Amino acid sequence: MTSRSSKVTARPSSEARAVARTQTLIKGENGIGTVRKTTLPGGLRIVTETLPSVRSATFGIWAHVGSRDETPALNGATHYLEHLLFKGTRRRSALDISSALDAVGGEMNAFTAKEYTCYYARVLDADLPLAIDVVSDMLTGSLILEEDVNVERGAILEEIAMTEDDPGDCVHDLFAHTMFGDNALGRPVLGTVDTVNALTADRIRRFYKKHYDPTHLVVAAAGNIDHNKVVRQVRAAFEKAGAFKEPDATAIAPRDGRRTIRTAGRVELIGRKTEQAHVVLGMPGLARTDERRWALGVLNTALGGGMSSRLFQEVREKRGLAYSVYSYTSGFADCGLFGVYAGCRPSQVHDVLKICRDELDTVAEHGLSDEEIGRAIGQLRGSTVLGLEDTGALMNRIGKSELCWGEQMSVDDMLTRIAAVTPDEVREVARDILGQRPSLSVIGPLKDKQASRLNEVVA
Repeated sequence: MTSRSSKVTARPSSEARAVARTQTLIKGENGIGTVRKTTLPGGLRIVTETLPSVRSATFGIWAHVGSRDETPALNGATHYLEHLLFKGTRRRSALDISSALDAVGGEMNAFTAKEYTCYYARVLDADLPLAIDVVSDMLTGSLILEEDVNVERGAILEEIAMTEDDPGDCVHDLFAHTMFGDNALGRPVLGTVDTVNALTADRIRRFYKKHYDPTHLVVAAAGNIDHNKVVRQVRAAFEKAGAFKEPDATAIAPRDGRRTIRTAGRVELIGRKTEQAHVVLGMPGLARTDERRWALGVLNTALGGGMSSRLFQEVREKRGLAYSVYSYTSGFADCGLFGVYAGCRPSQVHDVLKICRDELDTVAEHGLSDEEIGRAIGQLRGSTVLGLEDTGALMNRIGKSELCWGEQMSVDDMLTRIAAVTPDEVREVARDILGQRPSLSVIGPLKDKQASRLNEVVA
């Protein structure tokens, strides 16, 4: 079993180096699963989780910036910048960056979300110093040259086109717009063709300097690693880049929940010649800090999280109306989404939507059975553990936890919290969430008569 600990040890340093602050956040058994955090002068946070039984390590740097931090004119800048940090630094060309990791069989990538961006590399444990140096160099020393901006613009426009060619993916962007409208959460992470074409190297450089200083970053590493060595290597890399310009600066806090965005009863349809109609029916969910999120996770699993879930059984198993049907939740700092997705033949779209709406209404009014809830709790606990069986998943968990919550929770604590969810809590959150008037997003070749009936679904 693991337990929490908040023991703080002040790490001595020379007179020329300010003191770092180290904490053991989760104390593992025999060192396995121990999570430690060091905050360096200048506000850079470093969290690690030790797993001595593996021969790999994953190193990542999380930036406290996402597409919701963009103005309308800057839509897509965060994702654009993600691409550009791979294009070269003062010390390395783009080829140097990629070949360094390829030469040791490592993997390197990045992703941009609405509230954060992450850059990471997975390598053999012996090659972790290389991964730290390369990724840190990318984050602190990117050149963002105009010629690279122009070249990468074409690649990003192709990525937007690729997303547009996948309506099963595109419908989720449409649903975000349906729910949030024309604000940062409702706009696509990739940006649009117009906004990407309008972005200049100078504007992206300013965005980079504003959001990529050490106070906005969290370093995370997991695997067969030594925390103190990681701290020394990260500190050396950032000092080499001259990144610590303000030694007394403090890390920014997680986003707060002062803004709440809620909407209901909206319908958006994009007519497109596809073989299937792709639909998302949903409503406002919970912010990621809401304590009811555990009960919502159980509800989501029982309703549309697996082959035994209600939606899968009713839509696919009993009627064969869709191949893919599931529910999901998305939690942000101040709000959230709950959605049901299905892909079906256009002629079946109203049957599928009626079944989904009926199930949502039934569960909102009558709740789930104790058997369904118990099965969902078991499924959620199992999937939580199985989803953390590699160093990349561990790095994601501790990095995101530090950035978004400012705290860590052990796997045992998570399993205990899921197991403690009661049927009454699930039924209460079902009433609160599913009892709201839904909104609907559809992409597909619906005829005028079919389209005119969509408002009936959200009435």
